[in-house]
Amino acid sequence: MKYEVRVKKRVERGLQKLPSDVQKLLYLLVADLQADGPTQKSWRNFSPLTQDQYHCHLNYRYVACWTCRKNEIVIEVYYVGSREKAPY
Repeated sequence: MKYEVRVKKRVERGLQKLPSDVQKLLYLLVADLQADGPTQKSWRNFSPLTQDQYHCHLNYRYVACWTCRKNEIVIEVYYVGSREKAPY
């Protein structure tokens, strides 16, 4: 099953401020989310935050957070940025 991944507008606007290697890692994460769904155990420090929310480290400094409701195929990336400012 292929998942639909949506990136919030706020995240898209902030991508230009991130280093290019972090942007590339996010695109790889989005491709993995589309192919395999919200559970990404192969990504560094992946963990569920709540029943519907997940996060992983893109590198040491940056993280990505996303949400996916149970039995839905839509995944929404709602945060990409420094782990110090992450909403968890």
